[in-house]
Amino acid sequence: MKIVDISTEVKEIALKTPFITALRRVERIEFVRVTVRCDDGSVALGEAPATRAVTGEDIYSILSAVAFIAEELIDLTPSDAIKTLHLAEMGSSAKAALDMALFSLLPDAKEKQSITLETDITISLKDADEMLSDATQAIANGMNILKVKFGRDIKHAIEVTKRLSDLDAKLIIDANQAWTQDDTMEYLEATLNVKLELIEQPVKADQLHELRCITNYSHVPIVADESVFTLEDAKAVIEYACADMINIKLMKCGGVTKAIEILEFARKNSVKCMLGSMLEGPISINAALNLAMQYSDVIAYIDLDSPLLYKEPSDELEFDFKGCEINRKR
Repeated sequence: MKIVDISTEVKEIALKTPFITALRRVERIEFVRVTVRCDDGSVALGEAPATRAVTGEDIYSILSAVAFIAEELIDLTPSDAIKTLHLAEMGSSAKAALDMALFSLLPDAKEKQSITLETDITISLKDADEMLSDATQAIANGMNILKVKFGRDIKHAIEVTKRLSDLDAKLIIDANQAWTQDDTMEYLEATLNVKLELIEQPVKADQLHELRCITNYSHVPIVADESVFTLEDAKAVIEYACADMINIKLMKCGGVTKAIEILEFARKNSVKCMLGSMLEGPISINAALNLAMQYSDVIAYIDLDSPLLYKEPSDELEFDFKGCEINRKR
């Protein structure tokens, strides 16, 4: 099997409501879809959203990167193409789109497990009353794990957290790098009596010393997200105990192949992971969920709620979403 053509198209999916974090506001998902065709008739798809605030890539840069590397991949087998792809200097999301398509053509990718998973759902950054209303509605819709987005206003974060603590749901707190070490300490002290599952990336991605200090102090497990793109990043965070857990995203690490390397390292070092996503289309969510089922012993939390945020359901998903539960379609 050899690659004969690689093409791209830009697609959009409208969201039910705006998705708001400390880093960005999004009303629709815009992503590049990559199609890889082989000489035996096989066709494989991959996707990458434009997430400049996290990966530094926009639609144009993703399209350009795929077009640049495509010529080098023609006439290669999928396994050789993956090796060539990861030697190239290009954005992680563009790599991820190609990697997930190429990986799906490998023999091992055909073996798919089928277990029930649970995802959280995002509560976007808004004023306190709106966030409480959104959380209450999410619970009514069958969600019991809420990933709550906060910004720089630590007083607002404390107020909302205390109000949400009265609800029957698990709380994951995500500051998206918006806090300082002092902010985080203030938050931890103020919410000492609130049961929290995790606090994700409270400080800037490069502030590993501060992240380590927070982790050592905190009674709540700390997750490194934007601090971990590559296997080398994961090794640094784990070996220096900068966080209790890492959040792996295909768009950060460069696809399924690289995510597996990080997951294998985490498994070897008995470190639990979150498998997350940007706001993504159905093909990349399929790839992440297949990975989550394969590594359910390592992945303790799943943040793959994009399909729950689509304005209209997608018929390209391989999975059914019912409340927080995810099952493979029969």
